[in-house]
Amino acid sequence: MSDALNRRGFLGLAGALGIGALTGCGGDGAASTGATGTPKTGGVLRAVFAGGGPKEVLDPHVQSLFVDIARHKAMFEKLVDLGPDLKPIPRLAAKFEPNAQATVWRFTLRDAVFHDGAKLTSEDVLYSLARVLDPAVPERVAQVALAKLDLKRSRAVDAKTVELTLTAPNAEFPALLAGIGTHIVRKGYADPAKPIGTGAFRFVSFEPGRSMVAKRFDDYWDGPAYLDELQILSAEAEARGNALQGGQAEYANEMTATFARTAESGKSIKIVAAKGSTTQALVMKTDRAPFDNPDVRMAFKLIADRQRLVDVVLSGRGLVANDLFGKGFQYYPQDLPQRERDLDEARALLKKAGVLNKPLEIYTADAAAGFVEAATLFAEQAGEAGLKVKVTTGNAESYHKDLLTKGLIGNHRSGAMPIPQYITDRLLSTSPFNATAWRRPAFDAAFASAQVLTDEPARAAKYVELQKTIHNEGGLLAWGHPDFLVGISAKVQGVQAAPPNTLDSARFDKVWLG
Repeated sequence: MSDALNRRGFLGLAGALGIGALTGCGGDGAASTGATGTPKTGGVLRAVFAGGGPKEVLDPHVQSLFVDIARHKAMFEKLVDLGPDLKPIPRLAAKFEPNAQATVWRFTLRDAVFHDGAKLTSEDVLYSLARVLDPAVPERVAQVALAKLDLKRSRAVDAKTVELTLTAPNAEFPALLAGIGTHIVRKGYADPAKPIGTGAFRFVSFEPGRSMVAKRFDDYWDGPAYLDELQILSAEAEARGNALQGGQAEYANEMTATFARTAESGKSIKIVAAKGSTTQALVMKTDRAPFDNPDVRMAFKLIADRQRLVDVVLSGRGLVANDLFGKGFQYYPQDLPQRERDLDEARALLKKAGVLNKPLEIYTADAAAGFVEAATLFAEQAGEAGLKVKVTTGNAESYHKDLLTKGLIGNHRSGAMPIPQYITDRLLSTSPFNATAWRRPAFDAAFASAQVLTDEPARAAKYVELQKTIHNEGGLLAWGHPDFLVGISAKVQGVQAAPPNTLDSARFDKVWLG
């Protein structure tokens, strides 16, 4: 059961915080200012996210939930963040550059200050990274991503310049610094209950599983936030929708297509949709029969009616996928022809492989929205090609872990991340989440050789070739890219339609109340 607040609990929380009514700057119910209008200063914004109960944390180096990420984004910042195409962009580092081998990276810091008035320095950066990599605290989530950072050979060149040395070349190092759990903290930061960052909001209070309150930081380097106060609250999906509709919140994260359809019929709520931001797929185990046969894998890709899956499972709120992750992201092969349904060719390949009329199972679970529906609909589509596919439902709570070892074909979902990170996590022989069991030493070696290329076009060309290999031979049957949906009050302006895990997602310093 979720630890997040249900509707009754959320209303009680709203009363306890004294936030029964919108406290916008206008104070007189003035008409909304369009996002292209003049921003207004003042007011309190209440943003509701799926909660994690007592698992929620203030420590920016220990985070995994959207609500944690939003909380930390308000108070802390990274050297580098991700743009809408998942490409690294400067933040606390005004610029960054590698040496010729991509083994040493030099970062030049901005003139930023912490909430206690201290200036950001190179020593803060080195302290933050040492804290992230402290082996005594393995729950600090960026330890694996930054494992090749050699802190003993890294140094502060001066107060505003820091050099980070790696144990092996990596042209993607800035993207790793843009990952979760890499925020810069004040040197000496030791008590997570007293967060001091350089972000647009400074800490006031926090209660895990319920709320965080923060005030505008007037000395923020990127310009002060428009809002006087930000409240980040936790609630279940239904309670988030009810809070937004009932006026107890102005922002609700990660909403369903069903909610969006209902909300859009009225005038009090707007839906902000980041188109095709995530990925839904079926994954075939390439190390076991019949999916160890590339003809069978290709046949299944030719069976899928992707548009039908998007229309039914996502209620049309998404884009058709092309058997790859990350459509529209940096390094995605934009010119790759869309794979279309071809039942005749699929039947020919299945007959050649001796699979026609043999029973198969899809292993699914209600572990994410649309999993069971997608498995069921694909089984029907497979039946049209002459296959007998049964849908088997597993334990929802352990499904993602179980899928790594159980079943022949199952559901897969991924949020937004840079494509090289997706390959690292899911498509290498050593990847911890390799659900397709795709283990090819030549592929691993080609990826490693691409990562060291500092010439970006040359690196991109290598990544494109690797993705084409996955498209033609891999076990990923990606059928859709769901929209990421946020609901906001009609009085809220300045919310960007950004993929989750990017700079502008759940970013509140550029938001105002009309």
